[in-house]
Amino acid sequence: MEKLSAQPGEKILEIGFGTGHCLVSLAKAVGPAGRVTGLDISDGMLAIARERLQQEGLDERVDLRLGDAAQLDFIEANSLDGVFMSFTLELFDNPEIPRVLQECHRILKPDGRLAVVSMTKTNPPGVAVRMYEWFHEHMPDYADCRPIFARQALEQSGFTVQDVSVSSMWGLPVEIVLGKKL
Repeated sequence: MEKLSAQPGEKILEIGFGTGHCLVSLAKAVGPAGRVTGLDISDGMLAIARERLQQEGLDERVDLRLGDAAQLDFIEANSLDGVFMSFTLELFDNPEIPRVLQECHRILKPDGRLAVVSMTKTNPPGVAVRMYEWFHEHMPDYADCRPIFARQALEQSGFTVQDVSVSSMWGLPVEIVLGKKL
């Protein structure tokens, strides 16, 4: 989320907000003059996030939506300063990833930013990645996502990659990619 660098007065979308931890941080960063929209596909996550925002006194700054990131029809083109996704993009099937990123590109203003945190593939894939992909293929209820090439996906969707950092979580490589719409 640091890479997104949300500023006071900005309009930001978080896709796949889960329990709402990042929504709280984003709402604080944009301040009272800004606006955050959160989109998730789960009713349960929406309820938990709504309660968290109310407890923080930030529910007036955040619009929570239930829906699909491949169809962001409720957001006007060229209207947002930033989009944030953390461990969300890799939940989509391969044909859906470009559609999600194209929608992000559509709704961002020129110079708008997209920050993606994602399990990433390495070339060649390491043992941990191969094992995780096997679990995803054979037991998708337990491993509902899989490592992807996030940087390449952003570039193929028209974003200029500004920054990339790689870390590790449970032995799996994690990539944090900041893209910009030119």
